[in-house]
Amino acid sequence: MKLNEIKDNDGARKSRMRVGRGIGSGKGKTAGRGQKGAKARSGVAINGFEGGQMPLHMRLPKRGFNNIFRKDYAAVNLGMVQKAIDAGKLDAKAVIDQAALRAAGISRGGKHGVRLLAKGELKTKANFSVAGASASAVAAVEKAGGKVEILVKAAAADTE
Repeated sequence: MKLNEIKDNDGARKSRMRVGRGIGSGKGKTAGRGQKGAKARSGVAINGFEGGQMPLHMRLPKRGFNNIFRKDYAAVNLGMVQKAIDAGKLDAKAVIDQAALRAAGISRGGKHGVRLLAKGELKTKANFSVAGASASAVAAVEKAGGKVEILVKAAAADTE
């Protein structure tokens, strides 16, 4: 088999039926839309419409809410940091902060900074400057000989 011999199976692609093109086509006059009514007319979008009965999505109770004050952190796992250090994308001797993690392609988003999580293993001594970190992540970094500076708590302490 060669690339120029590749083709679809018979009947795999079906061209669309052109409707409203005369009585001989079998889809002329009403073009398969039946007689009159909303569905026979243009501009119909009746998803979820149940003929005037209260639709299911409106019958079900509302639940939960979105907290508009919620902080948006980019989650970064220690295993990914170790992988980046091994690949040479991160310099373990310099302080690892949000800008360095973004440049290495580890963190995306995170409007309010980076939060360090303990998934994976960190073998290299490294110093972090991040917005937040889990207790187990801090313990893992200190076990490897590094330290974690948490920026958000310092800012919160200033306002109190």
